[in-house]
Amino acid sequence: MDSHTIFWLTTLIMTGGGLLILVTGKRRTASEELNTVLHGIVPLIAACSYFAMANGQGTVVLGTDAAVAGTGAGRLFHYARYIDWTFTTPLLLVTLCMTAMHGGEKRAGAIAGAVLADLMMILTAFLFGASEVAWIKWTWFIISCAAFLGVYYVIWVPNMQANASEREDVRASYRSNAMILSVLWLIYPIILAVAPDGLNYVGDAASTLVIAILDVVAKVVYGLMAVASDAKTTERDLAEAGRPAPLRKAA
Repeated sequence: MDSHTIFWLTTLIMTGGGLLILVTGKRRTASEELNTVLHGIVPLIAACSYFAMANGQGTVVLGTDAAVAGTGAGRLFHYARYIDWTFTTPLLLVTLCMTAMHGGEKRAGAIAGAVLADLMMILTAFLFGASEVAWIKWTWFIISCAAFLGVYYVIWVPNMQANASEREDVRASYRSNAMILSVLWLIYPIILAVAPDGLNYVGDAASTLVIAILDVVAKVVYGLMAVASDAKTTERDLAEAGRPAPLRKAA
């Protein structure tokens, strides 16, 4: 399967997944509605990115030493995926922070720190992928990984501290969500390091397939799981408050 086919298939999966989350997600409280909308929009943003790459609008050919010497055709750089991650990973982090601080005070500093570290990670990863000079490329990679550690710090230290005061079901939900995203996101820098953007040990089609699978799992599968988990939490919230789910007024 070539990269072009993978881009088209992933576009369809992301579109269907995003619409499925938006249609099936519940909106009984403001928090639940926000969670549903954010998780639903994430795959739709990714679908736009994959559609661009499928049409060649999100990809450029970068010159390499071999191409300049006339012995190679250059390297495909799929920059649209970095634009996708610039929007989608912060949204996923916001929903994760909302889960951690479900019933307690929202720690704005922790949320802002996670989002800003994430944006720094994606920007420097983009510069890593776009660079052709080895020492510059791998310097950006190290900086990106350092920013990634900042994201992990927020997920597993401040968020865990805030989450400690929540109910057991909320704590279990956060731990599960945090672990899933932490493991999935850890694979991205590894595949980018060995893909054409890095060492070029893995070809374009193979690396594209792995990244597409990771994207689908992190955005669609995880999104459906997170929305379902949040729905259970909201049901208990409403039951403990002794009130039914609010009904929407007719337009």
